Amino acid sequence: MDMLSHFFTSLLSTLRDVIPIAVILFGFQLFILRKKIPNLRQILFGFLLVLLGLAFFLEGLEQALFPLGKLMAEQLTAPDFLGVSEAGPGDWKNYLWVYLFAFAIGFSTTVAEPSLIAVAIKANQVSAGTIGTWGLRIAVAIGVAVGITLGVYRIITGTPLHWYIIVGYIFVIVQTVFCPKSIIALAYDSGGVTTSTVTVPLVAALGLGLANNIPGRNPLLDGFGLIAFASLFPIMSVMGYAQLSEWLAHRRKQTRLSGEGD
Repeated sequence: MDMLSHFFTSLLSTLRDVIPIAVILFGFQLFILRKKIPNLRQILFGFLLVLLGLAFFLEGLEQALFPLGKLMAEQLTAPDFLGVSEAGPGDWKNYLWVYLFAFAIGFSTTVAEPSLIAVAIKANQVSAGTIGTWGLRIAVAIGVAVGITLGVYRIITGTPLHWYIIVGYIFVIVQTVFCPKSIIALAYDSGGVTTSTVTVPLVAALGLGLANNIPGRNPLLDGFGLIAFASLFPIMSVMGYAQLSEWLAHRRKQTRLSGEGD
């Protein structure tokens, strides 16, 4: 009964959040465009599915993803698991399993991210197959995995967040100058779509769990920031993927021309 009551609370909260969106959409259609809403029954049914889906998703976060991320952080930082009497914040080498878990969870959640799948499919269609769906997804997933791993290292060592972000965006600016122009906008968008329904809950729970269980860390100061890494590093990895593809294509062309010359 408690779970059912909590679900209805989430459903009402979702309804309050969705109503302003519906008012804007229907209001512009009826009073600005002055046209009837086509397929009204289908649209209303779709809104109902959105409400139920969001409510179930929020309930799933509370019941599964947030507790699971916190539990994994607690277990991976436990001194008995690390094999030490007490793991201090400076003992970053003791947390190798944490880095491996961060990389794996960053990669797997990004590959399963619905918004990234949608962007990859559209990019493949618009580019007439030049941009591979799986190639883009893997490139973004590697960027997120590396970013979250580095973010976990930052939490463990307690180093300032802003230096990582400043240096990261300097690399992004330099890459933007030399990257193929056709991929720049997609690379920047790829950094945004990674911070969505699947990645954010687990990453946020992992960061807060680590900050709560590593001595000397403050959850408010150190527990957040992983999502910034998950947004930044995919930009670099997608542009790097494009630069590498361009270099390999140029090399194959040069090899073919030299072969024809011989």
